Amino acid sequence: MSLQDHLLARIAQDGPMSVADFMTDCLLHPTDGYYTTRDPLGTQGDFITAPEISQMFGELIGLSLAQSWLDQRHPPNFVLAELGPGRGTLMADLLRATSRVPGFHDAAEIVLLEVSPTLRSIQAQTLKGYDPRWIDSVADLPEAPLFLIANEFFDALPIRQFQRTGNGWRERLIGAEGNALIWGLGPLAEQVALKDRLYDTKDGDVVELCAAAIPVITVIAGRIATHGGAGVIVDYGDWHSQGDTFQALRAHERADPLAVPGQADLTAHVDFEPLALATRAAGCAHSRLTPQGVFLERLGITTRAQTLSAQLDGSKRDDLIAAHRRLTHPEEMGNLFKVLGLYPSPSSPPPGLEP
Repeated sequence: MSLQDHLLARIAQDGPMSVADFMTDCLLHPTDGYYTTRDPLGTQGDFITAPEISQMFGELIGLSLAQSWLDQRHPPNFVLAELGPGRGTLMADLLRATSRVPGFHDAAEIVLLEVSPTLRSIQAQTLKGYDPRWIDSVADLPEAPLFLIANEFFDALPIRQFQRTGNGWRERLIGAEGNALIWGLGPLAEQVALKDRLYDTKDGDVVELCAAAIPVITVIAGRIATHGGAGVIVDYGDWHSQGDTFQALRAHERADPLAVPGQADLTAHVDFEPLALATRAAGCAHSRLTPQGVFLERLGITTRAQTLSAQLDGSKRDDLIAAHRRLTHPEEMGNLFKVLGLYPSPSSPPPGLEP
């Protein structure tokens, strides 16, 4: 039975499903899920992330976290964690850049949250010699100072979509017509979580909610508030969700999310506002939401690019210049991607970010 057959059977039995349930099945189904069956990254995959574009991304984030560790009186034992580490490229670049920070590696326990057996295997090879430990949930993070990076993690968490009708909301659902998956709307119903959204929306507007993100950020913020540390969350999105941002990527091109279940990456823009509110509710401070390009420029990416380019020529130098532009330029990833920093209230945010 294909994943499409599984979804059609589920809809036939239970009725139309939410976008959240659809995303969960498509991405994490144990035998046919997108993340459980493949390496989706790179030119041979479906998308490419910042660490795969240039080593500079992971290096600078690593130095930012290491400086936060030093600023917090370098605790002798801490957790260095990454959520959704991909191939382990970011963590490898981070560790290489911080290798000359006295005591940093000796004090670090490397912990990776990864659900894909395929990617865990690749991460083990990439990080050979560093002895990382894998966990299945943020609840498994040790009770210790936590220095954490989450790059393009929250965008893959399942969302629900609601469309305004009059003074109420109808959930966007996925149903079936014959052997095809189709869009539809649920009944008009009150949505407590959207009671304050009538003032800034109109008929037909779509608002997305990501309930799965709140317990994740609450655990992270709680660890940092209690034990110290810092978090750097990088993702595409903005403050205050509005509009349909649900999308599929296949072979680096936009695809119909309903067309090939389990064969394309499914994501949605991150609404950083509820993440920040949950962070404060857990007793942790957060930085201003900062465009990725600004964050990297503050950390010295242009100087680093100049240093690296001096050692290169020809196409390799051109590739480096293109990578710098892609990561920082406002018309590329520079403005689309945002950075939110987490830190304990008495401390300062990670370098590159402001209170």
